[in-house]
Amino acid sequence: MILITGPLWSGKRDFACRLLGCGREELAAQAVWDAQELAAGCDDLEALAERLAGKEVVILTEVGGGVVPTDPQVRRDREAAGRLGCLLAARASCVVRVFCGLPLVLKGEL
Repeated sequence: MILITGPLWSGKRDFACRLLGCGREELAAQAVWDAQELAAGCDDLEALAERLAGKEVVILTEVGGGVVPTDPQVRRDREAAGRLGCLLAARASCVVRVFCGLPLVLKGEL
């Protein structure tokens, strides 16, 4: 599995499309995006990470780099997204961070 991460609107989906040789309309069939949303309210992040690790590409938006929300549930969801990112990165053969449309390989090779 290739994990693609980075801030919101950084070019993650466009990079995934180039990597997979598909258009945006075909991306859903080949990749999981917005994986951080799956972490929200998830009771078993390990099981979720195991399920996602079977996909070809997983896209996870970094959500914890800003102001700490006052709402406790939003804080828990952000923490779950961060923990899911760690679990996915450990399972991934390749981790790529995309920033300003530029991919930076953090682990493995493309």
